[in-house]
Amino acid sequence: MPSPNSHPILLLGLGELGTAILTALTAHPSPPPLTILLRPSSLTSPSPAKTAERAHLADLGVSTLPGDVATATRDELTALFKGFHTVIGATGMFAPPGTQTKIVEAVLEAGVERYLPWQFGVDYDSIGRGSKQDLFTEQVGVREILRGQGRTKWVVISTGLFLSFLFEPAFGVVVRGEDGRRTVRALGGWGERITVTAVRDIGRVVAEVVCGEDGEVEGVVFVAGETISYEHLAEVVEEVAGEKVQRELWSVERLVEELREDPEDGLKKYRVVFAEGRGVAWDVERTFNHRKGMGMQDVKGWALENLK
Repeated sequence: MPSPNSHPILLLGLGELGTAILTALTAHPSPPPLTILLRPSSLTSPSPAKTAERAHLADLGVSTLPGDVATATRDELTALFKGFHTVIGATGMFAPPGTQTKIVEAVLEAGVERYLPWQFGVDYDSIGRGSKQDLFTEQVGVREILRGQGRTKWVVISTGLFLSFLFEPAFGVVVRGEDGRRTVRALGGWGERITVTAVRDIGRVVAEVVCGEDGEVEGVVFVAGETISYEHLAEVVEEVAGEKVQRELWSVERLVEELREDPEDGLKKYRVVFAEGRGVAWDVERTFNHRKGMGMQDVKGWALENLK
């Protein structure tokens, strides 16, 4: 019987998440055969950045395959996926609605043995259908499709919010004004909690799930760098920055009203979901990484490296 690490893997996308997964898989003691699906333009672009990217992949022994999950038909994706044992979804934030559904249908049609969908986020089962973030409803549907079949094994890795995004000014939780003063905003309440995981640690977890020696993992897997309240987040920012921060509470009612006035704003949809507090936080002690003894970056560690 071939080693699990001899099975060919197709990674969809090479953005921030895809790069972290690539790094972890190629650094594994027994790296699997890896192919990355990239837009045709990325494979032909003469730009120095794209040329260097292709050279780096070649040095790693990673193959490339031209394709675009956003524009390809389901049949076209099915043809691309055939022959791969595992498909890992690492793209979707800016894809058109229906893309994740199209991908999972193509995965099943192609007879892929194992699928890790682009669900590196919140607990969609707890949130359910009908949330303010319509993308989440599609993700619930993807899970229903996977649970409704028995041939393809699947692993959903629930990571919470990407840790860096907690500090993204556009998200609005940790911001710095023109006067240099920092503000920390609580979504829903100061006692509300949010689970976060650093992207590089997500890559490490994917590699452990795909290449680990403890048997194949299946179903929903929870991971976490830290689960933190907004009150403690403010305290961490104050400690690392060495200064008091302003505190603002953004209530659910306020955020819902802001979304009502601008219903197509994706960030406002996210804020409402996190403020409502359902499916966005879980205890670290129940996570895959805790059981495996994997050291993960926490909020303070990220802030010490990045907070200016």
